[in-house]
Amino acid sequence: MERSMRLVSASFVLVLLLVATEMGTMDVEARSKSSKVVEERTCEAASGKFKGLCFSSNNCKHTCKREQFIGGKCRGFRRRCMCNKKC
Repeated sequence: MERSMRLVSASFVLVLLLVATEMGTMDVEARSKSSKVVEERTCEAASGKFKGLCFSSNNCKHTCKREQFIGGKCRGFRRRCMCNKKC
């Protein structure tokens, strides 16, 4: 009984870690001509055309640009290609 409770607890913690790695902040700072910091919101979405595990952010970025996004990076524990665009 105690062993099964440990297994359930460990599984729950693992699931929480996996979910937490998929979440992140999406704020980007851009500098204007007068060197003032301007905050710009960006949104993130999974690429619809990138297949398989994402190990090269450069390949991800090119795929995202073909999908009309401004860029992209490999993210998360599952190594997914996430595309960026202005909100």
